[in-house]
Amino acid sequence: MTAVWKPTATLPADAAPFAIRSERASDVVAREALLDASFGEDRQARTCQRLRDGRAPAEGLAFSAVCDGKLVGTVRLWHVSAGGIPALVLGPLAVDASCRDLGIGAALTRHALDAAKARGHTAVILRGDPAYYKRFGFSADKTGGLQLPGPFERERLLGIELRDGALDNACGMIMATGAAAPEARGHRARRNRRPMPRAA
Repeated sequence: MTAVWKPTATLPADAAPFAIRSERASDVVAREALLDASFGEDRQARTCQRLRDGRAPAEGLAFSAVCDGKLVGTVRLWHVSAGGIPALVLGPLAVDASCRDLGIGAALTRHALDAAKARGHTAVILRGDPAYYKRFGFSADKTGGLQLPGPFERERLLGIELRDGALDNACGMIMATGAAAPEARGHRARRNRRPMPRAA
């Protein structure tokens, strides 16, 4: 049975050497550098990237971890349809190599799940290491009927219900449903713009 996520208590600010806050526009360069370092510069070719291409993260669900003024962790969630069931996809989750013994990845994951539940979302899906994500309640119990738009390992497609029964009978392709990212909207507008007729 898929575990239902229960919100966790937040540590006092002075109990951890890092802080988690909403992502800012000024984080983008550092975030992209961290993702390149964590996943390689070919990360854009990964299957789950198809669910993020040209899309904006779900509103209020993009977070950064900061230590001594430096961005050291990132996680974002994205709107998808899981075979017709509204859900979120979590990822990518990345932590700076120098800070991986501080519990930042776990804190970001818990923070993201708490925030998603508080905003009324009912299920989160990801592709990741079952041994790592089991601690948060993720499992493959209800993702067996779901597909990703590209190659993936069945045992690494995991889900968690934020509301009991949210992933019951989930079956079919996971498809992106989020709003277009601002840069994607601008590109589309430029592409669709037609030259004005000139006076003879």
